[in-house]
Amino acid sequence: MTIKLEAEASAREENNAALIAALGERSLSEVESSWNLDVLNDAEHGRWVASLGPEAIAELSYRFVGGRVVLLTTWVDPAYRKNRVATELVSRVLDEIRESGKKITIICPVVGEFIARNPGYADLIDKVHPGAGAYPKHERAEGGHDTELTAIEHDLA
Repeated sequence: MTIKLEAEASAREENNAALIAALGERSLSEVESSWNLDVLNDAEHGRWVASLGPEAIAELSYRFVGGRVVLLTTWVDPAYRKNRVATELVSRVLDEIRESGKKITIICPVVGEFIARNPGYADLIDKVHPGAGAYPKHERAEGGHDTELTAIEHDLA
């Protein structure tokens, strides 16, 4: 069982590295600028899904913990990773969360890196429970122990 967990952790790290590298891409190609990317909240499964037509090409999973939105992990189909899909997905999710008035806890390093590059979203980060993926690294406030969030972080590690 350990081998499978190590392989999954390695694959998750490779995925995160690829998505973070793609966040740096600045310009849209002609093909991308004609895309109509839909981002829908699939609350039943705890994820926002980005799709092109009927094809789901990316997702950002989440859970609600203590009135906050805990952003867990971002996945983008490898065929679309250098096409700013992660950037579009994360920005639209954060805009939706802002409209709801909720704060976020970041486990996903892709979301943390996105906010580091787009500090206009930093106000969404819960100051007591910023999460392991928050950028810049936040110091946990006094009384910031959250056992449910700690359990989620350990499950994803």
